[in-house]
Amino acid sequence: MKQTPYEIIGQEALYRMIDHFYTLVENDDRINHLFPGDFAETARKQKQFLTQFLGGPDLYTQEHGHPMLKKRHMPFVIDHHAKDAWLENMHTAIETAQFPDGVGDYLYERLRLTANYMVNTEN
Repeated sequence: MKQTPYEIIGQEALYRMIDHFYTLVENDDRINHLFPGDFAETARKQKQFLTQFLGGPDLYTQEHGHPMLKKRHMPFVIDHHAKDAWLENMHTAIETAQFPDGVGDYLYERLRLTANYMVNTEN
């Protein structure tokens, strides 16, 4: 039976990567203003979402309903600069996490596509 990316990464490593990512974002003046003040809560929701996104339990949907990513991000001005800053921080967090079996590359590519979809404002 083939493992999901979530099973390959494991919850602990995924959560560590997400915490690292939000530490990077909190210190990044290019995008930290886009996030609500409570980075711990934002990280908690991201943990739920990425768990589900990578084939783990549907934690996000259970608590918040369908992700509706585009709709949930519409209140925020997300331009190409913000997307690039977000992806740069995510890439750093994924690389630092040293996930096994190329799953980090898979995760980054999936998130790159998602980030491009979230852009709602031209520069």
